[in-house]
Amino acid sequence: MRFFAGLLLSAVAILVTVGWLTPVGAQDTRGSNPHNLPETNLASEGPQAWHGGFDAPPGFAHATAARNPQAPDAKPVGEATCTACHSREQQNFAHTTHALGMRVALAADPSTATCEACHGAGSAHAENPTKKGLIIAFTHDGGTPIQTQTSSCLGCHAGGPRDHWTGSVHQRNDLSCSDCHNPMAKLSAEGLTAKQSINDTCATCHKDIRQQFNRRSHMPLPEGQMACVDCHNPHGTINAPLLKTNTVNETCYQCHAEKRGPFLFEHAPVRESCLNCHTPHGSNQHALLVAPVPMLCQQCHSHMRHPNDLFNEQMLATGAAPDERLMGRGCLSCHSQIHGSNNPSGPRFHK
Repeated sequence: MRFFAGLLLSAVAILVTVGWLTPVGAQDTRGSNPHNLPETNLASEGPQAWHGGFDAPPGFAHATAARNPQAPDAKPVGEATCTACHSREQQNFAHTTHALGMRVALAADPSTATCEACHGAGSAHAENPTKKGLIIAFTHDGGTPIQTQTSSCLGCHAGGPRDHWTGSVHQRNDLSCSDCHNPMAKLSAEGLTAKQSINDTCATCHKDIRQQFNRRSHMPLPEGQMACVDCHNPHGTINAPLLKTNTVNETCYQCHAEKRGPFLFEHAPVRESCLNCHTPHGSNQHALLVAPVPMLCQQCHSHMRHPNDLFNEQMLATGAAPDERLMGRGCLSCHSQIHGSNNPSGPRFHK
């Protein structure tokens, strides 16, 4: 019996081995064989087939020439005609994000617009290169209206953070996309900004705000731990200061969540706006306060149970009449939970 059992096992092993060693091509190719490799699209055909059939990148695959109202009859001339004169611009552009995407799309479809996808059809400009307006120029003195410049960019970059560009303070002041961005050269690590960083780009116009970050108490923007766009959306929002949230407090709560509440005992000025007591960019007072304590508190709290001494700068340590209540933490020495309290005995924000 052991002999027959061993013989049977040997026969089964031989059949299994032969089945595995049989060439895959000689087996059933209708999908029933589990050893067949999955189908691929490497043999796909058509105008978009390239490198074995992978589809072209969707961002530039079907790019067309931008519309230039000042040259409505112009026809596309192709990248070779543009680079024949603008070789230096082509060299600077070659390492940008846009150039990398356009190179892949052009390899997939030679009819894809590259330079003309942003600058518009170039036949009229090629015939008369000195006349302004025949090509979309992204400068204020290039002869192209600001609306045409931004429309060219928004042809691809519409929606998302740019939903509220129309009507925003930047749009109303005739800013062009190229005032903050430079898509023709890789000057920054992100966003193709015109300066090396987002903060430097914003400071080009907002010099007064940038100087506030040099004060003794400031947000960590100069240290590189945050950027202007952490709080603001320069492309437009539903509020005047271009905050990324609906209110000042919601913006502050993104980082200062412990101040959000709700609290059992609320402090009305805190709930109304953080800007009642703090300045958001930088201050020479402690904790970004708009005025030193207790003078800040006395702007609202006067003639209370405390002695009605109205503190002023003469009561500072360097003043004519120094006062220990002013030189210390003042009101905050006792009212430490000034943003709100959940303690049953905390209506005066002591605990």
